[in-house]
Amino acid sequence: MVRHRPPVGDGPSDWMDGSLSRMAQAARPQSYFLRSFGCQMNEHDSERIAGLLEEMGLTRAGTPEDADLLVYNTCSIREKADTRLAGHLSTAARLKKERPSRLVAVAGCLAQSRRDEFFGDFPFVDVLVGPQSLHELPALLEQRLAEGRRTGAYAESTTCWSADLPRRRVDGPCAWVQIVAGCSNYCTYCIVPSVRGPEASRPAADVISEVAGLAGAGVREITFLGQNVNAYGKEPGFPGRETFAGLLRAACGVEGIERIRFMTSHPKDMSPELIEVIGGANQVCEHVHLPAQSGSDHILAAMSRRYDRAAYRDLVARLRRAAPDLTLTTDIIVGFPGETEEDFRQTLALVEECRYDSAFTFIYSPRRGTGAAVLPGRLPAGVAEDRMTRLVDLVQRLGRERNEAMVGRTEEVLVERASRHAAGEVMGRTRGHKPVNFPSAAQPGDLVRVELLEATSTSFRGREV
Repeated sequence: MVRHRPPVGDGPSDWMDGSLSRMAQAARPQSYFLRSFGCQMNEHDSERIAGLLEEMGLTRAGTPEDADLLVYNTCSIREKADTRLAGHLSTAARLKKERPSRLVAVAGCLAQSRRDEFFGDFPFVDVLVGPQSLHELPALLEQRLAEGRRTGAYAESTTCWSADLPRRRVDGPCAWVQIVAGCSNYCTYCIVPSVRGPEASRPAADVISEVAGLAGAGVREITFLGQNVNAYGKEPGFPGRETFAGLLRAACGVEGIERIRFMTSHPKDMSPELIEVIGGANQVCEHVHLPAQSGSDHILAAMSRRYDRAAYRDLVARLRRAAPDLTLTTDIIVGFPGETEEDFRQTLALVEECRYDSAFTFIYSPRRGTGAAVLPGRLPAGVAEDRMTRLVDLVQRLGRERNEAMVGRTEEVLVERASRHAAGEVMGRTRGHKPVNFPSAAQPGDLVRVELLEATSTSFRGREV
C-alpha cells in the first residue's frame, strides 16, 4: 500500500517563508537535473525517472545550476553513498536559496529508509519517493506545485514494474531488463528487504516481450537485473512455472540479441540447471557475479548468508568445470562485527583460491534496522582499513595475473562506444565482461575479433583482426 507522508514544517517560519509557497505553486519546472547513486538497479530506475519527467515535458539539464528541478536517486546500502548524497544536497540547498522556486526531489532507497525524518533533516526538499513508488513522481510534483506542500510516497512492495513506465535510455547496444524486484533473504548487514520489499518476479512473457522490443530498437546485449536475480520465480504465489534458467533459454530465442548477462546472484540459488545454461553454447555470457561476502564460516553464519565456505568453493568449482573461461567477480565485506584476524585470513585464502577477476570490496557500515547493527565486536577503523588495503592489493594482483594470462588471445568484443583513452579508438567488452580499447572504425553494436596485446588488472588494449 502506498503511504503519503503528511507535510512537515511548511509554515512561514520553517526554512522557507510564505512567499516561497506562493512561488512554488506558480512556477512549473521546464528542465531537470538527475543524479543517481548506487547499483545497476538504481541506474535502471533513473532511466524510468528520466522517462517520466520527459513525458511531463521537461528537458534534461547538464548541471544543477541549469535546472528547475533537481532529482537525486539515492542508495542506502553503504554509508559512503549517504556521505556522497549529503554533499549534493548541500549544493541543492544553496541553489534553492538562490532561486526559491527551484524544486528538489529525492527518490530511491534512502528516501524510503529515512522517510520519517528526512523532511526535518533537509527542509528544502519538496518531494520524497521510494523505489516502489516511482510511478507516482509526476503526481507528487503536481501536488507540490498546486498545494505548495511537501509530499511523498512509499509503497512497501512492488506495485508497478519498471517496464510499465516510460524510459529514457542512454543510446547504445546494451540495456537493462528488470526481472525481479526486492529481496527476501534478510542478510543481517543488508537493508534491501526493508527498502525494496520482498522478492517478486515479473511474468516471463512480459520479460521476453521487453527483450524483443529492445532487440527491435537495436539493442544487442541485455542484462537481467534483480537484487537476487537467480531466485526468479521462487516466491510463493508466482503465477508462472518458469525457472531462471528457463527464462534465460527463452531470451536466447529472441532474434537480434547477441549476449545475455545477469546480476546479482545469490550462491544458494545457483541451480545445476542454471550452471548448465551458463556453460552451454548460447548467448548467455561466461560471467558470473557471485557475492561471497566472507571466507569465514563464523562470519557467514553471523551474516545469515545460508551457505558455508565449503559449499561456496564447491559451487565455484562446478561453475569453472561447466565454463572453463568463466569470469568470476564477487562482493567482499571486511570488518563485520566480531571478525577476527583469523576470519579475515580465511577470506584472503578464499579470494586466492577462487582467483576472482575483480571484486567490489567494502568496509562494513551499520545500517539502521538491520540485525548486524546491534551486534557487538565493532572493529576499530584503523584495523578495518588495514584489512581493506590488504584485500584490495590481493584482488588487484589476481586480476592482473588473470588478465596477463589472456594476452595473445583473440576474443570476440562487442563495441559499446568511442574510447575515452584515445581518438580513433573504441571500447568494447569480451563475453567475460572485460573492457578492451582498440583502434577501429567499428560502430556501437558491432561484434569484432580483437587480439589482446596489453593488460592491466582491469582492462586490455588490443588490435582488430
